[in-house]
Amino acid sequence: MRQLPAALALIAVLAGSAPAAEVAQVGTVTIHEPWARASIGNAPNSAVYMTLETTGEEPDRLVASSSPVAEQAALHNHVMDGGVARMRPVDAVEVAPGAPTVLAPGGLHIMLIGLKQRLAPGDSVPLTLVFEQAGEITIEAPVRGMAGISGHGGHGATGGDQPKTN
Repeated sequence: MRQLPAALALIAVLAGSAPAAEVAQVGTVTIHEPWARASIGNAPNSAVYMTLETTGEEPDRLVASSSPVAEQAALHNHVMDGGVARMRPVDAVEVAPGAPTVLAPGGLHIMLIGLKQRLAPGDSVPLTLVFEQAGEITIEAPVRGMAGISGHGGHGATGGDQPKTN
């Protein structure tokens, strides 16, 4: 029994050293694990990805975004057009109850257009998201390198379900 407090203390220390999941919430919308793609050389653009969920009974929509590191932070999706993958702006990103909306390479994403600085792994990108119902929140998206991202410009397909757009 004397070892029980020591074991509990060790568990608490180990649990505290585990990396925390990156989560933010505004209203009923939860933003999971946002991240920005590192820029390549002097490329003028990059992208931000995340997963959005709502705990509400009604859907919500991501309707705008902005960041001080870029001239524009636009909502985009990858679409196939005549066998060619193309990025297209979208008016909003639907967030339906019970179904996570994934912004990922090869699908929905927030395009950072006209970067004002280079984005390097370990940096962080401030990003303001505006939801139709939940309101506005500013989050920090850690910058990650290109390792493990396939496809042209880091926007390669990742498989899985198709995200919802409107």
